[in-house]
Amino acid sequence: MPFKPTARRPWMAGALLTCLGLLGVSSPAIAQSGYPNKPIRLVVPFAPGGVTDTSGRLIAEQLSKRLGQQVVVDNKPGASGNIGTQLVVSAEPDGYTLVLGFDGTMVINPHVFAKMPFDTARDLVPVGKIGDAVLILVAHPGVAAKTLREVLDLSKKQNGGLSYGTSGTGGTPHIAGELLKIRTGANLVHVPYKGGGQALIDVIGGNIPLVYTAIAGAVQHVKSGKVHPVAVSSLQRSRALPDVPTFIEAGVSDFDVSSWVGIMAPAKTPRAVIERLNTELNAVLADADVRERLNQLGIAATPGTPEKFGDEIRRDLARYGPVVKAAGIKAE
Repeated sequence: MPFKPTARRPWMAGALLTCLGLLGVSSPAIAQSGYPNKPIRLVVPFAPGGVTDTSGRLIAEQLSKRLGQQVVVDNKPGASGNIGTQLVVSAEPDGYTLVLGFDGTMVINPHVFAKMPFDTARDLVPVGKIGDAVLILVAHPGVAAKTLREVLDLSKKQNGGLSYGTSGTGGTPHIAGELLKIRTGANLVHVPYKGGGQALIDVIGGNIPLVYTAIAGAVQHVKSGKVHPVAVSSLQRSRALPDVPTFIEAGVSDFDVSSWVGIMAPAKTPRAVIERLNTELNAVLADADVRERLNQLGIAATPGTPEKFGDEIRRDLARYGPVVKAAGIKAE
């Protein structure tokens, strides 16, 4: 009987897979076909209760429904997010350990900390961006300046400048304030707090003239008149406070500084797993109820590809370095 190579191929393929199985080896496609088949751990590298944590819990809840497996939030705070992120970097890259990535940790810490326990670009891979948290500059109502231009002019005229509080050294609001100084020559003096809430309490009490913070925590105080809104540093006006101008509208060109949050995984996580997670995350972000709940947190949902998220991470890593260096921001 003539030899027919194609007749043996199914038998040979089956034999090969059997041998691989005996050796404990499986092809990536076979290994990932049932993903996920157990709970997924989402590490939030901050304490419970903040906007970042709350947004992470919302997304985890919705992803659990779509994936058919529970996505468990695990808070591991410390070192501005470095401790929890390092745990994920060291985890098995199998899609069962993820991190809620915050821009302060991922793209600012590498320039602020002398020693970093991970390299964002090398040790992590983006799954998808959740959204942008709008930042706002607010003033005590007694400050003799209402518009951004008036605030900047007053800072240059007043002896010692104008102090502005933030949630802490090296955070996105701090970087935004320093970038504003560089762009405008304003005489703004940074006062770090242990959270944006405390900074807002002090500006309401008149202990500090300005605060740069996430809009979510400031909205109620703006609407009650306890603080005066100066400008938001996003490209578009915030839906939460549509009457407040952007910094660009107020005269500072190309000033777009928002605080983003997204999901990342350890490097070498299989592409098929990343694509599955990204697909489900985008589906969650397309839900009207989820988008509204994020809006209430001051976060504008921004579904997209892992590649687009990765491009933004690389861009921010490059652009924040010079700002940190010029401002002399350092952390141990």
